[in-house]
Amino acid sequence: MKWAAVVLLGLPGLAAAQSIDEEALMRATLDDLNIRSIAEGIEFCGYVGFIADGELAVSPPTAGDESSCLADDPTNLDLIVASYHTHGDFSTDYSSETPSGTDMEGDEEEGIDGWVSTPGGRLWYIDTTDMVTFQVCGIGCLAQDPNFVAGDDGFIAEEYSYDALVERLN
Repeated sequence: MKWAAVVLLGLPGLAAAQSIDEEALMRATLDDLNIRSIAEGIEFCGYVGFIADGELAVSPPTAGDESSCLADDPTNLDLIVASYHTHGDFSTDYSSETPSGTDMEGDEEEGIDGWVSTPGGRLWYIDTTDMVTFQVCGIGCLAQDPNFVAGDDGFIAEEYSYDALVERLN
């Protein structure tokens, strides 16, 4: 998976196990943050990267609104490898079970990858080198909105290219 390459090239000497740590860190972070995001009906966002001693960490979450979030610049991270954000609570007004084209574009512009959690409890990874996004885990693997209606967004594939995702959301 791509995040392993980012981690190993980002700080020389780090073990390959760091890639597993990034996924575990993001599952725990976004599972907890999804609960708050769903309860408050807003997105939260931030960054994941390395602190001075080479340890993997996340920046404190920034609160957004019901459909967007702009993370504060992290003061605790020396090297940023990815962004993270939630998609708030379930709403029939938004197609929130996949990352958006804007999500992918924002990460690409920053030169990092991304992690996205959804109201249905999915966890997505955005790979900006290949401009694809894929589900790390599906419905219910993270905290889920009790009002979530499976199938409301139609069929959700395991992976999307940027072009396929933009087409799907139009």
